[in-house]
Amino acid sequence: MIWSQPLSLLELIFAVLFIGLYAAYLFRMKRLAGALAQKPHLVWVKLLLRSAYFLLLLVALLGPSFGAATKEIKTTGKDIYVAVDLSQSMNATDVQPTRLEKVKFELPQLLSKFNSDRIGLLIFSSEAFVQCPLTFDQSALNLYTQTLATELVPRAGTDLAAPLDLVLKKFTKNGSTSAKKTAQMLVLISDGEDFGENLKAPVKALEKAGIPVFTLGVGTAQGSNIPLGDGFVKDQESKKVITKLNTEGLKEIASQTGGQYFEINGRASEVPKLISAINNLKSEVRQSRTVEVKANKYFYPLLLALLLMLIDASMRFQTFRI
Repeated sequence: MIWSQPLSLLELIFAVLFIGLYAAYLFRMKRLAGALAQKPHLVWVKLLLRSAYFLLLLVALLGPSFGAATKEIKTTGKDIYVAVDLSQSMNATDVQPTRLEKVKFELPQLLSKFNSDRIGLLIFSSEAFVQCPLTFDQSALNLYTQTLATELVPRAGTDLAAPLDLVLKKFTKNGSTSAKKTAQMLVLISDGEDFGENLKAPVKALEKAGIPVFTLGVGTAQGSNIPLGDGFVKDQESKKVITKLNTEGLKEIASQTGGQYFEINGRASEVPKLISAINNLKSEVRQSRTVEVKANKYFYPLLLALLLMLIDASMRFQTFRI
C-alpha cells in the first residue's frame, strides 16, 4: 500500500491538538469524579470511539492507495511556426525604434504564452529558411529571436509565398497533405510588401490542408524611409524609397486560410489579441496512453469514520449521578 499524500505538519498539528484538548477534558472529568466520589468509566468508552474515528479521518486524508486501476493520459498541444520578415523594409522607423526591433521586443511575450506547444521559427525575404525547428525549448527560441537581423537573408524584395510554401512542406508528408495529429498553424509577421508573383497557390494549398495563417502587420499607412548605412535606400531615380504597411495581402492570406489579421503600428500592438485568437483554437491530442495506477481508497476509512461519528452522536448516557 502507498499513500497519496505524505504526513505533513498540518496533520501533526491536528493530532497534537486533539490529544491535548482531550487530555484536558479527561483531567477535568477525573477531578469532578473525585469530588463526587464516582468513577467515570463511560468517559473512556467515548475516548476510544472518538480516537478511532479521528485516526480514520487522518488515514482518509493521507489517501491509502492499493489495488490496480487504469488511467488514460492525454497530451494535447499545437504546432506553431512563426515566420518573421527580414527584408530591408523591416528596418523602417515608422514603428520605433524600427519595425524589426519592435517585433523582437514583442516575440518573447508571444512565445511565453504557448510553453506547452511546439514552436518553430522561420525567416524570409525573397526566400524562406528554418531558423529553429519545432521545439518546446523556450530558451532556445528566445535566443534565436534576439539574433534576428536583416543581414541573415538575401537583400531582395519580399516574397510572401516563400514562407507559406516552406511551412506547407513542414506540415505535410511527401509533398501531400496527411492526417494531422496536432493543431497546426502559422503566424506570419511582415509589413505586407510583396514582390512575389504566385501567392494564390500556397494560400489555396494551406486552406485545403486546414492550416490557418495568423498575420501580424508591422508598420503604418504613412510609412517611412529605409535606413541603409549612413543614408537611405533609393530607387533607380535616386529618390528615397518610402515603405508603407500593406494590409490587403496580409488580410487576404488570413481570411482565406481561416486565420485572422492583427497589427503593430506606431500607436498600439495587437499581440495580446493574437495570443487570445490562437488560444481559442482547440488543441489536438498529441499522444494518448493508458497506464496502471494505484487506486486511492480514501473513502473506506472515511465511511467507517462517519459511521463511528453517528454512533458517537447517538449514544446518550449520564456520566455522573447526582
